[in-house]
Amino acid sequence: MELDLKFQKLKDSLRELGSVAIAYSGGVDSTFLLKVAADVLGNSVIAITAKSSTYPEREFKEAVKYIEGIGAKHIVIISEELEIEGFAKNPVNRCYFCKKELFSKIRKVADDNNINAVLDGSNADDISDFRPGMKAAKELKVISPLKDAGFTKNDIRELSKKLGVPTWNKPAFACLSSRFPYGNEITVEKLSMVERAEQFLLDLGFKQIRVRHHEDIARVEVNAEERDKFFDIKIMDKVGNELKSIGFKYITLDLLGYRTGSMNEVLSENEKNAQKAID
Repeated sequence: MELDLKFQKLKDSLRELGSVAIAYSGGVDSTFLLKVAADVLGNSVIAITAKSSTYPEREFKEAVKYIEGIGAKHIVIISEELEIEGFAKNPVNRCYFCKKELFSKIRKVADDNNINAVLDGSNADDISDFRPGMKAAKELKVISPLKDAGFTKNDIRELSKKLGVPTWNKPAFACLSSRFPYGNEITVEKLSMVERAEQFLLDLGFKQIRVRHHEDIARVEVNAEERDKFFDIKIMDKVGNELKSIGFKYITLDLLGYRTGSMNEVLSENEKNAQKAID
């Protein structure tokens, strides 16, 4: 489907909904969705952002800045995943617990404000990855208009650029819980270590980064095009010393670089099939 047709389908679907509450993180997808929804529905749009220990402060500040720029209504809620029973143990379906909590709270805000529908920013590319959170979205009747209209991540970036949405070239982001291998307990302290380490790399000028937490080991992922920066001994020393001061004992660079869902690569087919059966 041509991009213009997808765009028209998206606008038509939003118009039919009448009023919407958008789960807004400030990322590429939810920011684009908010922009289009605000253009189509005006004041009948509410952006809802959830603060928690898995959501970096830098992301929250960027989200607030964009909202203030377009003048949309913005509601901030607290959705602390570590307080959800079972979440901190980091099971394979961890994202289900998180999304169930998040969308339940957003649904209540929407109902309290007489909003017709709750939306998220899932796109067509998300279907190919392992995403148990989609089950929670389905259970709570959350609509994914970008996915339904056939938008890929590249489509969203392309149209965002044309529309002047500042996140068009923003690096992909996922909550900090995705930095931990399944089964490794997640704590506030560990999340803080990851956030501080990633912020340090961003401050050094790296664009797309992940610091995967393997207990004593930090596994650093950067974009394939940025790996050669580590050939500089001064950079290696800076990163190594800083991440050790944060609390890691060993600092490693993933030679394959950043890729979406790298923690899912270790899932066995049995684990994936078991999760599909639950879904």
